[in-house]
Parts: sequence; structure tokens; C-alpha cells
Amino acid sequence: MRIQPTPPDKLDPQLREVHDGIAGLVTEEQGRVVILDDDGALVGPFAAMLHFPTFGVPALFLQRAVAAEARLDPIVREVAILTVGSAYGARYLLYAHEQTADEVGLPAPQIATLASGGRPPGLSDGQAIAHDVARALTSGHTLPNSTYDRATELLGEEGVGELVFLIGSYCLIAMVLNCFDVPVPGQDR
Repeated sequence: MRIQPTPPDKLDPQLREVHDGIAGLVTEEQGRVVILDDDGALVGPFAAMLHFPTFGVPALFLQRAVAAEARLDPIVREVAILTVGSAYGARYLLYAHEQTADEVGLPAPQIATLASGGRPPGLSDGQAIAHDVARALTSGHTLPNSTYDRATELLGEEGVGELVFLIGSYCLIAMVLNCFDVPVPGQDR
């Protein structure tokens, strides 16, 4: 890891408040995911976000908005997030969201296939289109009209808007994780 997590007692009061809010929220929503090190410092993308608060804190607000205003089915969301994580090879993102996907009911074989970059059989139509949209957008191409039309048919215009901001926000997270070489907790590489 290229940036060491900052222990909470070393943060200024404003960043300490952000730290404590993230720690409480993520622990509540993703209890199995390790987000704190032995010193109580945030790990994962949060270490970099607190290290560069001018950019990291607004990025956290984007993540929070995308989560707080979620209307898509949680499994549809996790399919998209795992597809992004796989496209970028973002280890911590995959670690965290493999667990979250399991918690919301995505079957283990589908999680494994998504994490390895595939499109698993047995996805619902909404799950499949979330994968297809995420795969197309993470490949750097314009979303084909047929894919956009199918996504709008299945998810509605608002659902497509939510999906694209979800995908974009997790692309940002994946890039942060990869730039700073963030490992899975308990693993060096």
C-alpha cells in the first residue's frame, strides 16, 4: 500500500468526524468487511480519501448519495459493482463487495463468475442488463442503443440514471484503490 492509513487520533477534528461517520456507517451496512486496522484507522479507499480530503471527502459524499438514494434492487447494484471491480482488478473492492453480494442474496457461483470477469448464467433480466451496462461503460465505449433501450425498458429512465452514477462512482473507487495499491486486509498482495 502506497499510503498508510491515518490513525483517528492524528486527524484534525473535521476529518475525525468524517472518519467516525464512515466507520459507523460501513460497519453497520457491511459488518463482515474489514475497514479498520489495528490502530482504528480506516483502510480500503477511505485511507486515500482522508489523506487527500480536498478530493476524497467530496468523493465520499458522492458515494453516500449513490447509496442513500438507491432505488435499484440490491442484487442488481452488486452485479454492477462486481462487474466494475473485475474490470479494474480492484482487489479491495472485490473483497468487500463479494461479501456484500452474498449478504443480499446473490448466489456464490454468480459472485465468483462476476469477480473473475464473466457474465454468469441465471441472472435475472435486470441483473443481466446491469452487468452489460457496467461492462460496456468500463470498456470505454459508448453504450450501444440496443443496450440503453433494454436497460430503460427494464429499469426505467431513473433506474438507468442511478445505475450509471453507481458505475461511475465505483470506477472512481477502483482507480483510487489501484493507484494506491490497496490490498485485501490480511494479505500483502
